[in-house]
Amino acid sequence: MFSGLRVFGAFAALFVISLILCAPVKDAQAQQTIRDIEIVGAERIDPATILTYLDVRVGDPMDQDTFNKALKSLFATGLFADVTLRQRAGNTLEVTVLENPVISQIVFEGNDKLKNEDLMAEIQLRPRHVLTRTRVQSDVNRLYQLYQRNGRFSASIEPKIIQLDQNRVNLVFEVTEGPVTKVRSVRFVGNRHYTDAKLRSEISTKEARWYRFLTSDDRYDPDRLGFDQELLRRFYLAQGYADFRVVSAVAELSRDRDHFFLTFTLEEGERYRVGEVSINASLRHFDATVLKPYITFSKGQWYNADEVTRSIDRMTDALGDRQYAFVSVRPEIRRDREARTVDIIFTINETPRVFVERIDIRGNVRTLDKVVRREFELVEGDPFNRSKLEKSEQNIRNLDFFETVDIRPVQGSSPDRTVVEVDVTEKSTGELSLGAGFSTADGPLADIRIRERNLLGKGQDMLIAGMFAGRRQEFNFSFTEPYFMNRDFSAGFDAFHITRDLQRESSFDQRQSGGALRIGYPLSDRWRQQLRYRVERNEIRNVRDDASRFIKDQEGRRVTSAVSQRLTYDSRDSIIFPTSGLYGWLDTEIAGLGGDARYVSGRLGSSYFYPIASQWVFNVLGETGAMTGIAGKNVQINERFFLGGTNLRGFRSAGVGPRDLETRDALGGNLFYRGTVEMSFPIGFPDELGVLGHGFTDFGSLWHTDGLSGGDTVDNHRIRAAAGVGISWRSPLGPIRLDYSRPYIKEKYDRTEHFQFNFGTRF
Repeated sequence: MFSGLRVFGAFAALFVISLILCAPVKDAQAQQTIRDIEIVGAERIDPATILTYLDVRVGDPMDQDTFNKALKSLFATGLFADVTLRQRAGNTLEVTVLENPVISQIVFEGNDKLKNEDLMAEIQLRPRHVLTRTRVQSDVNRLYQLYQRNGRFSASIEPKIIQLDQNRVNLVFEVTEGPVTKVRSVRFVGNRHYTDAKLRSEISTKEARWYRFLTSDDRYDPDRLGFDQELLRRFYLAQGYADFRVVSAVAELSRDRDHFFLTFTLEEGERYRVGEVSINASLRHFDATVLKPYITFSKGQWYNADEVTRSIDRMTDALGDRQYAFVSVRPEIRRDREARTVDIIFTINETPRVFVERIDIRGNVRTLDKVVRREFELVEGDPFNRSKLEKSEQNIRNLDFFETVDIRPVQGSSPDRTVVEVDVTEKSTGELSLGAGFSTADGPLADIRIRERNLLGKGQDMLIAGMFAGRRQEFNFSFTEPYFMNRDFSAGFDAFHITRDLQRESSFDQRQSGGALRIGYPLSDRWRQQLRYRVERNEIRNVRDDASRFIKDQEGRRVTSAVSQRLTYDSRDSIIFPTSGLYGWLDTEIAGLGGDARYVSGRLGSSYFYPIASQWVFNVLGETGAMTGIAGKNVQINERFFLGGTNLRGFRSAGVGPRDLETRDALGGNLFYRGTVEMSFPIGFPDELGVLGHGFTDFGSLWHTDGLSGGDTVDNHRIRAAAGVGISWRSPLGPIRLDYSRPYIKEKYDRTEHFQFNFGTRF
């Protein structure tokens, strides 16, 4: 009995001890669980929102891993400057936050060369955004990069924060722009065959000079430095140096941070000639020999990488014309260093013939799809033609409605189908331009033009213009629909009012008011036809008392109603500054469909440009014209031809032709011819200035005036000619040209003019 009690007592004691030992463990486990979460310090952000960011919930363990996870999730939002976690009694997790301030305003101070909007576009912070030091530093770095791209490497930028109430701040960037850091010198090491001066002319970076104040080519730009290395590589490869490489390109900044010194280390290598040239075509049922005429070089010539590329383009175009859309023409270059020759093998991969499945146009927010689509030489279902695709891309670029145009063929729904993707970026097509200038013909001049070249996104062109000069005032309004009735011809109308002071030439003033209807259409890529109907009221007024009687007889108003046509041919490489090609024109006009005037006129001319050498351009121009009265009417002075000034240098405007010797008034003529022979050439200025010299001779004659009989008048067809020199400058403000000429064949009554100066611009 006693032993049983002892055993029971022992078990009881063990049970009590186990209860005592287990109680703290269970309590400790209860303390490790989060029972509540309390947010402290929230001002702008709702506590419920902070709880969603916290990534910790009630019931999660109350341990260091949980705290670390909570801190990371809150700091990752970028909304808080500081976060503190604390365990309170009752297993409550207290989260104390210090919110980052909100930006009220961003201000730039000290910037003069770069505008506020340019700087604001560069940074990522904005008003009403949360401010963090990381974002501020990132924006400071971006601003430094912007200033460096503009050539200001000595710029300093200091951000300052101005505290406001309600946890708001103003962010101020204090900028010290500093001077432009220019390139003082460009040096080359390792060039044996070409001088430093020659290599400097091949790269885009230029040394600082006084005359480059209107360009940025003399500013250091890391991207431009990389581009210059590519330009050097292209230059040497075009001269036959197939092993050429740029070893290094180093830009050193001066101690005062005002200038850079550029050094290119080159390895020219040997010069190679072209060895064997062959074509390896894997196209089935295709004779590769048909592509040989498209190779622009031959065996024995100096190797020229540009000619290899040009040959690839020509062969690719020729294959595209044969409906091989995704053809791949790759050159394989095999050097023979002992013989110093390069064998070139053009490898052509086999591709299927393809057809256009569809044309997708993207990026045209304002411009209608049809405006872009009608410029395509291809339509859905046509055989793919690479030449037509390139012509279509050029047509769209010529619209000048888009900043960028990217056209590429991609695989369609089947191997023999292609989708043409067109990505465009629109640009502003509205223009408000003011102009200023001077000419010896009209004196000082100014003009204003308001133009919209893509009206309502339909490709229509509307112009309102006015010109005010010392001896001429002109107002114009015109509208053009380039695709009238969805056909490939343009239609439009013009309204004009012109007053001219012709007192110096012919002792009268002229005023013209009227309008015109016109249509134009292409006959081919280079031929274009335009038809025009014009009606105008012409007034000869303010005739001087001592004017010629032949002019006094024509004083008053008359109406001209005329139909005309203009046929042009244009193969020039540039409209503004041509160096090669031909431009020809044929103008005819007949007046008599109502009104007072009765005449027929015609003009035929052409201008041919031929490049002799780099910047040496030979130009020859010739033009002739004739007009005659019909239905018993004479041609009036307001319709006649005049010669001199811009169309016959060495003579004044209207300085040649029939004249009243007593009053010295020019009377105009019905027949004329004129010609120009000119050579343009460099005169030692850097190429980028665009300064050229000109040597020329102009010749021509004007004669035959209706009703000219009696009185002290002259009318003969003897030739006049003048020779001279000139200088022109393609200035950033517009083209400027000064000519000096002296007549060497003239009549004693002709009016001469030695200097002719023209300057004009729009801004």
